[in-house]
Amino acid sequence: MNIQRWVARRESNWKRLDALLLQVEKKGLKSLLAPEIRELASLYRSVSADLARARTHQVGHILCQDLQKLTSRAYNQIYQGSRRQEWEAVKEFCAWGFPALVQRTFVYTAIATSIFLVAALVAWWYAWQDPAFMSLIVPSNLIYQVRDRGELWMGSIVGIEPLASTNIMINNLSVSFGAVGGGITAGIYTVYIMALNGLLIGAVGTLVGQNNLAYPFWAFVFPHGALELPAIFLAGGGGLLIGRAILFPGKYRRIDALKYYGSRAAQLLFGVVVLLAIAGVIEGFFSPSPVIPDPIKYLVGIGLFILLVLYCARKKI
Repeated sequence: MNIQRWVARRESNWKRLDALLLQVEKKGLKSLLAPEIRELASLYRSVSADLARARTHQVGHILCQDLQKLTSRAYNQIYQGSRRQEWEAVKEFCAWGFPALVQRTFVYTAIATSIFLVAALVAWWYAWQDPAFMSLIVPSNLIYQVRDRGELWMGSIVGIEPLASTNIMINNLSVSFGAVGGGITAGIYTVYIMALNGLLIGAVGTLVGQNNLAYPFWAFVFPHGALELPAIFLAGGGGLLIGRAILFPGKYRRIDALKYYGSRAAQLLFGVVVLLAIAGVIEGFFSPSPVIPDPIKYLVGIGLFILLVLYCARKKI
């Protein structure tokens, strides 16, 4: 190989890569146009091949060092820069994208919430009118503990907080994934999950109310429920989005509607997972704590709900 001729032929590429890297290092990857980014990646591969060839033919220690530095700089900017962009995209979604998505899909979340609340009211009404109805919804051991022993069941969490918190998260996530995935049944399974959970909350609320345990019960529910219930409602809205794509694709082909609305449901689920993770920690460690007074638990629950509403209502200026 004629080394001088090879260097003369390849040197322009090295200089061009160096110029692009200098721009990226000073102004960031966003300062490059799309064709320049593609050129940067292409030059990186080309110079990497030049480095390998220079080492094989023992072109010279100084040249090999220079090419090594050039490829290392390119690698750092291309791969670490892309990772930074990914993290920036995640932060942007958390800061503004998720609230905007919640606002755009609010109608579906409102429908899911309405199904839950109507079911809760139905359970509350029938449980007061017919004691036998309670046993159809609430587990018998829970009825025995509240009605016959006059105590709540949250004390079982104390002492095993990490395990309880993990189990709570898993259970809530399974409910939420089921609510979103249920959309594939044209939303029927989503409606079922929302109604079932509403019936359970309504019946349990009636049970503790009938036995003068409503105040400590809702003190337990408020702190984590302020995030957990809205998260489940959002998951239900995601499932209804998918159901809408199947039943009413509108101007889209059904497969395209599934992709479009399914993408929105998946993004909603991302936020739901975060909310449920936080709620699980609160439910495992804070809500059942006998050390924390009940009024504080109510205040924390109300505060968290207000913060969530303000977060979901924010708009990028």
